[in-house]
Amino acid sequence: MDSCSTFKSCGKAEKKLEEQDFCRKTRNRIVVISISMVLLISLIVGIAVGVSPPGRRSTGSGENPPSYSADYTSISSMCNVTLYPNSCFSSISSVGGSSNVPAHLNLEGVFKLSLQVALGELVNVSSLPRRLMSSTDNYNVSFNSSDPLTVQALHDCGTLFDHAIGQVKHCIAWIEADLEVGNSPFPDTDSIRTWLSTAITDQKTCQYGLMEARNGSELADFMKMAMKNSMEFTSNSLAIAWHVLALLGNLRIPSTRKLLTAKEPKSAEWISKFDWRLMLAGNPKPDLIVAKDDSGNFSTISEALASVPKRTSARTVIYIKKGVYVENVTVGADLWNVMMYGDGMRKTVISGSKNYVDGTPTYSSATFGADGKGFIAKDIGFENTAGPEKFQAVALRSSADQSVFYRCFFDAYQDTLFTHAGRQFYRDCLIIGTIDFIFGNSAAVFQNCRIQPRQPMPGQFNGITAQGKSDPNQNTGISIQHCQIRPFDNLTAQTFLGRPWEDYSTTVYMRSDIDGFINPMGWAQWIPNLDPPSTIFYAEYQNTGPGSEIRGRVSWAGFRHNISEKQAVQFSVESFIQGNKWLPKANVLYDL
Repeated sequence: MDSCSTFKSCGKAEKKLEEQDFCRKTRNRIVVISISMVLLISLIVGIAVGVSPPGRRSTGSGENPPSYSADYTSISSMCNVTLYPNSCFSSISSVGGSSNVPAHLNLEGVFKLSLQVALGELVNVSSLPRRLMSSTDNYNVSFNSSDPLTVQALHDCGTLFDHAIGQVKHCIAWIEADLEVGNSPFPDTDSIRTWLSTAITDQKTCQYGLMEARNGSELADFMKMAMKNSMEFTSNSLAIAWHVLALLGNLRIPSTRKLLTAKEPKSAEWISKFDWRLMLAGNPKPDLIVAKDDSGNFSTISEALASVPKRTSARTVIYIKKGVYVENVTVGADLWNVMMYGDGMRKTVISGSKNYVDGTPTYSSATFGADGKGFIAKDIGFENTAGPEKFQAVALRSSADQSVFYRCFFDAYQDTLFTHAGRQFYRDCLIIGTIDFIFGNSAAVFQNCRIQPRQPMPGQFNGITAQGKSDPNQNTGISIQHCQIRPFDNLTAQTFLGRPWEDYSTTVYMRSDIDGFINPMGWAQWIPNLDPPSTIFYAEYQNTGPGSEIRGRVSWAGFRHNISEKQAVQFSVESFIQGNKWLPKANVLYDL
């Protein structure tokens, strides 16, 4: 591709366009600020006046200040941006009336209250799966306690609730630190939205797992009702973070973000020369070595992980020598900043075969699961050998925020790669599968990857992606950039770019080379003969190859045949997963 064939032109013309764009954005920003201030003025003034619990007297005139109930309008204003304003108002008001609440609450103070009520409900429901499995009182819900799918799904729910609790606690700790240093009301809303999006996804995943259980619909419905408050309260916090805190942050911080570039590979201007040298250098010195021939510290990966220090900001590097490691591995949520590298994606292979048919829910079928934040894998293959007749069988699941997969191979059939939650980046990877083989509700960017659908079972069709955004305020989706979409082996089945799993599913193919085997419609319905809601966001941008022809594509209200430059940049590494803040530390090449 011509180096000038970018979102911008080159040379002096480029500078002129940048100046014009800056002026235009400045004018637009003034308009946005004006409108936003009008919308927020009553909210800000209401909360700035202060919120006093009933009976608390001022130290000035001796008169009773306005009671807490008199300032309920402030909370109501914030709750009006949520999907569930009634539950938001009632839950925050009940906490706000307690005696341990400060007399004066700013925006972040009210937001913190919303987090506390969400955390309380999550803690309450988190013990329910264990009680269901162990108690003689089955809460008047019938389920087969001897069914391995049901038992494992309930166990997964417990794990997922714990993970969701951890995400909300992250938010509270972040807000408390922000208030302590006096930065209110401008926290890192990108991270807060990610953590709250993950907490919602964790709860949804519990529901999905129970629905997979044999005759598990009654149990799934029971858990859905039990999680009603925790789901709504988490969603309320997410909406406040996005519509109130993020808006105020945008008003304070002018946007100087550059447009995308088509040059690749590209080192961004904010990567130091030292970082760049590290990227070009070889692998780092390992802290631990895994080898099948006993030439390392451990013979299995799980043994090595057991010796990794917990919750440390320091990077722990594990070198896995060539060989096939038949084990199911989980990098726990308390194992932070673990890096694993092998001798090549086809030389160092982690292999498993857990699957749905033999009694394992999708979530826990993964050969490899990453939960600890800051996880990096390089030059490793992940496979699930169960085969197409076993249905869902995951090779890798990542729930790790700010996770990176570089030169990795993901090989299975249905549900190969579970991009479950958090911000994720995939570079120079090979991904092979059949039905929905890239799925989940993370914010995932794929660059320079080779994506290859393979032949499914007779009567089945392939969908490459199935994105699971269930709340409009989640900052999640799948962004496929500069990738090659090619058939694997003797593929003859109908194959689509993806299908929308949830009401707000978001998937974008950008500047990728798509071969001609893709069905001309491009996208498939989740439910046959029923178009998805207009709230999905499915789009294509400047793709090439015979399969990129947009004539004949679906006519769904939520599908964009060719999005604009402004829309495309929202799915870049910098905008979509804030990669400029954390990818340089991972020493991985990427494009803006």
